[in-house]
Amino acid sequence: MSQSFFGRSRELSVLEHQRSTAGGSFVPVYGRRRIGKTELLRHFSARHRGVFHMGKVAPAALQLKEFMLEAARALDEPVLAAATLGSWKEALELVVGRWKGPGKLVLILDEFQWTAQASPELPSVLQDLWDRSWKRSGKVMLILCGSFIGFMEREVLGENSPLFGRRTAQIHLKPFTFPESRQFHPSMSIEQQALTWFICGGVAQYLESFDGRASFRQNVERTLLDEFAPLFREPEFLLREELRDVAPFHAVLMAIATGSHTLKTIAQGSGVPERNLHYTLEQLISLGYVSRRYPVTGTKPRRTDVRFVLDDALLRFWFRFVFPNRSQLAQLDAHRAWERVVEPQLEAWAGGCFERLCREALPRLLEEDGVKAGVEVGAFWSREVEIDLVGVRADGVTELGECKWGPVTAAQLSAQLAQKVLHYPNPKNHTLRRHAFVRTWRGRAPDGVELHRLADLG
Repeated sequence: MSQSFFGRSRELSVLEHQRSTAGGSFVPVYGRRRIGKTELLRHFSARHRGVFHMGKVAPAALQLKEFMLEAARALDEPVLAAATLGSWKEALELVVGRWKGPGKLVLILDEFQWTAQASPELPSVLQDLWDRSWKRSGKVMLILCGSFIGFMEREVLGENSPLFGRRTAQIHLKPFTFPESRQFHPSMSIEQQALTWFICGGVAQYLESFDGRASFRQNVERTLLDEFAPLFREPEFLLREELRDVAPFHAVLMAIATGSHTLKTIAQGSGVPERNLHYTLEQLISLGYVSRRYPVTGTKPRRTDVRFVLDDALLRFWFRFVFPNRSQLAQLDAHRAWERVVEPQLEAWAGGCFERLCREALPRLLEEDGVKAGVEVGAFWSREVEIDLVGVRADGVTELGECKWGPVTAAQLSAQLAQKVLHYPNPKNHTLRRHAFVRTWRGRAPDGVELHRLADLG
């Protein structure tokens, strides 16, 4: 099995179960680009006969012809390749009609947003075929896969979509967790694995671009700091695939990556007028690159407290170090680029990434401690205080944490946590527990503080 399938057993289990059920199956699969959706579906379809069509920016007639050629090959039915068809409805009815089993025909339409863009009638065609035949016949397992999250949620899952309410399961494919990502490079130290995750963010394709035998510095120089490096232009390619005029999106992403998180500060940092930001941010949110965050207290937040943050790890690194320094990087070799551009800011950048790692780890740590209550995890901010980690539990306990990638003393941790506990509003009058997350630590934990080392998080 490809490395891309580390941690994907649950998704494969869902797909196998859907294929084995008695009636028809309809499973939308979606998630950001490079996350491994296509590899997941190729691995699944390799076990079962079916048709795998990859959508593209191309005329409808060409895509229809390619679909029929793939169907002819996959089903060993040459007659399908020679068929003259004028619509997707005719094509789908003909292909499904030629299927004799055993089991369901696995029909995968990958990059569905591009196929539907060229053939806007396709969602309605699929809805008609599903309602009239596929749902009851049990002959078809339909999988629609897309990387534009907003499109999939709107045009496939949304209540205004012709396909609304017809799915029998759905898979929103997420990045690998830190423990899962560590499996890509088992020979690395845990600190090197964490730094790798800070850049790759659990995206399989990016993780596979790093060499487990090289140092973190060597990997960054080889993959990101040279104009011929595999990830040097990756964010540009991602954005140009989905967006027309990328300039305002570049400006907004760089503003967020360098510390602007409110509408006002993003507008100031990007030069994009605040009145135009809504569209730009909504597009980036739809792509899964940006998200809204609110201070976590366990109560409904005020809309005015919103912050916009970069959810994509590679974009956070690229817009912090590569994009704003392109002219300088063009004049430097990768070694000097590391020394002049990356190394001076590395610790500060890694500190913010470590906070994300700690927030991801908290539910797992609580589960290991036997906590069965649900927990809402995030951060808290106000004019008086910034709290790196907040976990509001459903059983009347709230976890407050300080996350330190750099060196820190017990006295510093105790003082900082005491100050932050003092300014946390605690509107539900919860019991407050104090946590410290650190990269390394010698000696015992500060009094009244639960200590977590990096080695405890993976």
